[in-house]
Amino acid sequence: MTHLVYIEASPMQAASTSSSVAAAWLEAYRQAHPGDTVDVINVWDIDLPPFDADMIAAKFAVLRAQNATAPQQALWARAVEVSQRFNAADRYLFSLPMWNFGIPYRLKHFIDVVTLPGQNWSWSRQTGYQALLSGKSATLVYSSAGAYPLPPDEDASDFQKPYMRRWLRFLDIEVTAEISAAPTLVPPEELAANKAGAVERARALASAL
Repeated sequence: MTHLVYIEASPMQAASTSSSVAAAWLEAYRQAHPGDTVDVINVWDIDLPPFDADMIAAKFAVLRAQNATAPQQALWARAVEVSQRFNAADRYLFSLPMWNFGIPYRLKHFIDVVTLPGQNWSWSRQTGYQALLSGKSATLVYSSAGAYPLPPDEDASDFQKPYMRRWLRFLDIEVTAEISAAPTLVPPEELAANKAGAVERARALASAL
């Protein structure tokens, strides 16, 4: 049995283009894999601990094997709980709009909370950084107001897709498919066509897994 974690990064949910395309992928995936389990995490709904000075102090107390205080241990435990929920996946689905050429701030907050030493990466002087999530894969669903295409024709001002790839590569999660529903800032008929094409591709990719 495979466990899928779906990370939804748009606050618009059903009204979101990226979420709608991901929903089509998820529907086709569930039909193709009825025995698999699915955990849906909307980053706008989940209770994320603040990644502030207290959290940073707790992180380095753990990373540097220092004696963490009781409040630091409690704060770290909250982050570990979210991280372990993320790490539990065999397969990932992400949907995210482009905001100001990058990713929504709430998704960045989620990434900062779940990317923890000892949970999904490690470091030592002898080996350097080591990823701990090998063998997992991810499908990424993007949307953007402008036309920011997938490789090989990527735009240099696109910090959405390269950031996601780099972060996942750091954890050794393989990006096996990317779907772009863009541009969205176009006349309604063109938007409908762009969305329909992305939905068709999403369903085909999910069904083929």
